[in-house]
Amino acid sequence: MTDGRSRRQVLKAAVAAGGAASLSACLDAIGEESVDRPTGTDDLSTLPNRQFAWDDVVRHDEYGNEQLPRHQILLYLTLERDGQPTDADRRQVKRAFGSLNRAFEWSHEGVVWSVAYSPAYFDRYDESLPEGIDCPPPHSLSPFEQPTFDEQDMLVHLASDHADAVIAAEEALRGNRESANGVEFDASLSGVASLASDADRRTGFVGSGMPADRQSDLEGVPDDGPVPDASPLFMGFKAGFAQNQATEDRVTIRSGPFADGTTKHVARIRQRLDDWYGEQNFAERVAEMFSPEHADEGWVEGIGENLGDNSRVDETLDTIREQASESGRVGHAQKAARANRDEDGSVKLLRRHFESTDENVASLHFPSLQREMSSFDAVRAAMNGTDLTEATPVVRQRVNNGILEYIFVANRGNWLVPPLSKRALPRPR
Repeated sequence: MTDGRSRRQVLKAAVAAGGAASLSACLDAIGEESVDRPTGTDDLSTLPNRQFAWDDVVRHDEYGNEQLPRHQILLYLTLERDGQPTDADRRQVKRAFGSLNRAFEWSHEGVVWSVAYSPAYFDRYDESLPEGIDCPPPHSLSPFEQPTFDEQDMLVHLASDHADAVIAAEEALRGNRESANGVEFDASLSGVASLASDADRRTGFVGSGMPADRQSDLEGVPDDGPVPDASPLFMGFKAGFAQNQATEDRVTIRSGPFADGTTKHVARIRQRLDDWYGEQNFAERVAEMFSPEHADEGWVEGIGENLGDNSRVDETLDTIREQASESGRVGHAQKAARANRDEDGSVKLLRRHFESTDENVASLHFPSLQREMSSFDAVRAAMNGTDLTEATPVVRQRVNNGILEYIFVANRGNWLVPPLSKRALPRPR
């Protein structure tokens, strides 16, 4: 059995690479020939109809903040048939998904997962999506980005605290093995949907210590290894505070054929942290991640664990222009929060982002769930801070403007997450 950091490195490399050899490497690192994870059920009535209902089955910290599963895989799949999928395709996919539910418990100890479909997938049909579904094709969301648009047909998102579980789930789902977790698969996606290229398989991780373990010799991170050991993210702070996240109820589509579904935006963001750590001291990083007021008042200690379940960003919104003018910089969180609240103050977006070292580059996968995709677009527009460049000439399009100087959007994709009952190649209506 491997120990400590070297074991974690093996698991990280295994998830990133995937395949049968990687699964064997996982088991070797654990010190077992096989590992029994909790098995699931084929009785869909025992599972939530909301595919994204993860909150009740994942870990939470002492403050009630959702702790996402540590290992994650995104599979961007393209249908192998032109035009509309057939009923036979639909039956095969339904059996494959049912097998995955039987193989693993719906929890962080097993595998939580979802499947979503792109606007391009629904364009295969003569009928359009219902008028109330707000999920347009992806597009640029700032004047300075040039992302590749993800318009593959399907997005399968697998997550577990155990690297061997997500790898085995992926391998069986793609038809590369006949079973997972001791459960035979009735079918796979092979012959119906597949990866068009290696770039359509993306991986990541999140959790205390994981970014620090992976920062060595990583493009985008300084050589001296500045990522704090306790940080769950490369930029050195916690995120996903419960009081600053939408509830699953808030992001749920309420009516129509996709009731109990949601929309999902996923961005892949490359990070350049040499300047973040090399040119900014701790107070400046706090100011640009949260707000200048957070830095002035000393609200953030270390990675922000002391904030509990609330980042306190709402306390900084009324004076954001004054803070920008006085300090010569503005905070990422306070900018975005301006558009991320309903009239009653409730949050609109449920963000479930995680880090990545794909292609040996420090990156962030940023899934966001919301009832209407326009809500995400509005939050990103507020995050651009274009209006705040007028408050002071020191705040520019990217410089001193939150974290925009340190992140670069490589990919964007918009997706519709149907309810569990319609997850197998749904029709638009």
